[in-house]
Amino acid sequence: MDLDAYSEVHRERWQELDRLARARHRSGADVDRLVSGYQEAATDLARIRRAAPRTAVGDRLSLTLFRARLRFTGTPVDPLTAITSFFVLQLPAALYRIRWVTIGVALATATIAAVVAVWISTTPGATATFGTPEALRRYATHDFQSYYSDHGLGAFTAQVWTNNAYIAASMVAFGITGLFVPYSIGQNAVSLGVSAAIMHSQGRLGDFFRYIAPHGQLELYSVFLAAAAGLMIFWSWVAPGARSRAQALAEDGRALITIAIGLTLTLLLSGIVEGTVTRQDWPWPVKIGIGTVALLAVLWYQWVLGGRAHRAGERGDLEEFERGTTTLVAG
Repeated sequence: MDLDAYSEVHRERWQELDRLARARHRSGADVDRLVSGYQEAATDLARIRRAAPRTAVGDRLSLTLFRARLRFTGTPVDPLTAITSFFVLQLPAALYRIRWVTIGVALATATIAAVVAVWISTTPGATATFGTPEALRRYATHDFQSYYSDHGLGAFTAQVWTNNAYIAASMVAFGITGLFVPYSIGQNAVSLGVSAAIMHSQGRLGDFFRYIAPHGQLELYSVFLAAAAGLMIFWSWVAPGARSRAQALAEDGRALITIAIGLTLTLLLSGIVEGTVTRQDWPWPVKIGIGTVALLAVLWYQWVLGGRAHRAGERGDLEEFERGTTTLVAG
């Protein structure tokens, strides 16, 4: 096939299809021409692909077909409207769905951490297994606090955010396995318990809570949210109800993966608090108060705004958001 000649013969028809696909207002006759033009252009594209899988002519025609298909497969969503709907309806509704599982994960983490801390603190010789007396003293009096001040503000905030966002996204993504989330939460809880026990052995338990409280409230809650989302995805195919397992996994996974996007923002906020507030020489009530306000804002977003969206029938998935961004890409 001579692609140049073929393109020259059909160019006017393709241009007409592109014009109809881009038009904001169309008559009934325009819609008919759009549908018939789409069918003809789809046949043209198939012929071009058979002759040459990847060509500039084929790519341009494929984009035109994509625009045309959007016009008769669904009403395009304005990108700004879709983004607003995502943050006001879809994300809070998705967070609201996992509220009780989040509380359960938080209680489990606190219980494990407390048991580990108490066991190490009350078992003779247990603390010594984590280092020499000098190493334990240095950790409690220097290393624990210097972690928050030894690095530049911007670099430290970015490092904390990237690390925590990776952990949270992993919990959501690998939650389907049913093993990754309990393992991660258990490991995190044990680390907290060990740190608390070491600080207590050096008479610095107060410092442990003071340094963690400003940013740790929101940071830990964000991790609990990620864990809850991962567990819900796992449960969707374990107990799908009247749905098939594939359907339940697709529907619930689509909704709960929304949370991974929201968690990048909550973890960014906790990273900013950790990088800018914790290191400051401010009164501890002020620093802890800032962290508490940040946590309360997220709780209000999840429980109050999310409850309203849920009662209004919002499912909390990405459908409208995806349609809006697809419309933006399509032009």
